[in-house]
Amino acid sequence: MPRLRLALLLLSVLLLTGCFTDAATRLAYDIKTGAARVGSANGADYVVEHRTPSGRGQCTGPYTVQLDKVGALIIWCRGDSGEDVVSSHSTSYHRRFVDTPRTWILEKGAGETLLIRLERRNGRIVIAEAL
Repeated sequence: MPRLRLALLLLSVLLLTGCFTDAATRLAYDIKTGAARVGSANGADYVVEHRTPSGRGQCTGPYTVQLDKVGALIIWCRGDSGEDVVSSHSTSYHRRFVDTPRTWILEKGAGETLLIRLERRNGRIVIAEAL
């Protein structure tokens, strides 16, 4: 029984540290956290700074992010040359917390920070800008 407890504890730690999530899910969680920080008045905003699309050793080259107006969030990780897609990840989890009034497709260099400005409009939080 002690081994089972140890295994469950280890699994919990790994899940909480993000070892079993992908780049898109981690960005969606950052958006969720940012949405909670937007003030309650219309016009209030908060900028999410997503410094890396993935965990250490993953998606280390250039990457492309698509925030789609239908609610999809897609990340394509590219090899060091920027030519080949080495992995891609998608989610719509962030839709629970923000609206996306338009589609953004952003090309980011290796290690380049992604900025997403969230704004409260008519009582809802929207992605107002993505850089």
